Amino acid sequence: MKDLENKVALVTGASRGIGKGIAIALTKSGATVYITGRTEQNEHKTTKLSGSIYQTRDEITSLGGKCIAIRCDHTIDEEVVDVFDQIFKRHNKLDILVNSVWGGYEYFNDGTKFWLEKGFWESPISRWDKMFSSGVRAAYFASAQAAKIMVKQQSGIIFNLSFWAAERSDKGVAYCTSKAATNKMTEAMAYELHPFNIPVICLYPGIVRTEAVMQNKEHFDLSNSESPEFIGRVIAKMASDPKAIEKTGKILIAAKEAMKYGISDVNGKQPRPLSVDEI
Repeated sequence: MKDLENKVALVTGASRGIGKGIAIALTKSGATVYITGRTEQNEHKTTKLSGSIYQTRDEITSLGGKCIAIRCDHTIDEEVVDVFDQIFKRHNKLDILVNSVWGGYEYFNDGTKFWLEKGFWESPISRWDKMFSSGVRAAYFASAQAAKIMVKQQSGIIFNLSFWAAERSDKGVAYCTSKAATNKMTEAMAYELHPFNIPVICLYPGIVRTEAVMQNKEHFDLSNSESPEFIGRVIAKMASDPKAIEKTGKILIAAKEAMKYGISDVNGKQPRPLSVDEI
């Protein structure tokens, strides 16, 4: 029996990138995975990146996994509530929530060349708004919907994704602040959900070979990079760990946790955990 057999998971923002990789990893561990995203066509008009929720679903089902795709804009509360209602009506439970949705990458296409800006005063306010509305707020609202289910069943686990920018000051004001907010949100959620035995864990990926990174690979050192599925393998193992509550409220490095669990990447390599000075 697979580790997550009979478990129901929701991965937000799984049209491509890390979210897609996580969804694939969870289905390989036996979970029934629901995925959300706004992209229904194979090419996103704003980011120009390939991938859609239906492409992710079809790839997973072709591998023998169980995946249901629901189109959802996580800045529209009614659509988010509907996703959770659909899951609960079909399964009467939710075991895993992974908040992967992120609207921050529009800064590549928001009208300014961010790498030429002198400072935050030259960047459009829309960049801040998207990182919070499609990032921090989206994770908060989805977690609130999941908590309503998980508290009643006295079980479940929530994962938030963040990054080292939370501990830096030189990665853009909006980006650094949004990631720091995600970290603190994780700690506060964990405090309130601890009495109900529901862990809330925040994970840092390394340099991930997402579509966006590979599209600009000449700007990255990929010698120690991770596949999008790598962090999903870590999440799958944590979700099945009976001692996961001991990690609640913690900000963890996925590659370091992988080493503890004995998890390698899809290519058999063991990515080295990065430090705050290497980003």
